[in-house]
Amino acid sequence: MQNENKPSWRKNRVTAELDIEYPIIQGALGGFSSERLTSAVSNFGALGTFGAYSKDPEGIRQSIAQIRSLTSRPFAVNLWVSMEDEAAFRSSELEFQRSLSHIENELRALSAQPPKFEPYHPANFEDQVSVLIEARVPAFSFIFGIPRREVLDEFRRIGTTIIGTATTVAEAKALEDAGVHIVVASGFEAGGHRGSFLREAEESLTGTFSLVPQVADAISLPLVAAGGVADARGVRAAFALGAEAVQMGTAFLACEGSGATDTHRSIILNGEASLTGLTRGFTGRLARGVRNRMMEMWNSASEDILPYPLQRQMVRALSIPAQAAGRSDLIPLWAGQSASLTRHSDATEFLKSLVSEIERETKLIF
Repeated sequence: MQNENKPSWRKNRVTAELDIEYPIIQGALGGFSSERLTSAVSNFGALGTFGAYSKDPEGIRQSIAQIRSLTSRPFAVNLWVSMEDEAAFRSSELEFQRSLSHIENELRALSAQPPKFEPYHPANFEDQVSVLIEARVPAFSFIFGIPRREVLDEFRRIGTTIIGTATTVAEAKALEDAGVHIVVASGFEAGGHRGSFLREAEESLTGTFSLVPQVADAISLPLVAAGGVADARGVRAAFALGAEAVQMGTAFLACEGSGATDTHRSIILNGEASLTGLTRGFTGRLARGVRNRMMEMWNSASEDILPYPLQRQMVRALSIPAQAAGRSDLIPLWAGQSASLTRHSDATEFLKSLVSEIERETKLIF
């Protein structure tokens, strides 16, 4: 229930729909999600999000149960609608060997075994999403497409808030037509994967400052700004552009409790993540991370990058032993373009500081 005495920036359609205190959403963080971080954000009064796309149905079920054991507040679970590139089904051993040739020397230097070719066996989005429906999660967020209408109808029936992600105005309109409750407009400044689904990701690169007001004019749904928002200035700018909430990823990735390694978090916090780039080399899908040897190596061999998720598996064969050897130059380091603004390693302290700074300045904007 909304409190009439709240500062005005906290009283809007997003906080009302999600039943949260603050219009702040923690990004899903992909494979770096953790139940601990999700629940900490939700316990503060924002919306914690758990990225479950890499888990099987039983793993998702267990994660939801663990989150519920840590918080009684609303939280979201995020899935990918598109689980693989179509080319993954046709990818051959010859293509696998060409891709492998680019990392063989590095594998030998680390005394690591090269991966073996295996035909792709798909994961099933429908099996994953059925667990969310069964568990009646408070909020369901998704990227890389739009679920079937029957799936969305079932979420609406059980009272789950549906949050879709758009990287273009056309995608935002498609999400509104599908009947989602909230749209996240994700600018190309964001770390991690570009969730484009109507056109190629490379053809859908719009910055947050441009994307948010265009989407705000094009749809009537509550809008969340994502990409490059790292501090109170970014929050205020997002609201001025027409958003009613923000989604922040890298700032939470740097916090203790995320699934990122200590090295990864330290690189963000120490300002070493100031130079980022876009690549398909980490997973086979376009994504933003810190520029390092791994990124440059694959960007120079782009013709041999495998489709998603085969490239992700290829890269893991190198990044896992590289991580064990302390070679941060050979692991994917996800980060957005505002990573150098990150200052906090504790999620609760970060949120306290963020809210305090916003509310000191609210009279200037809201």
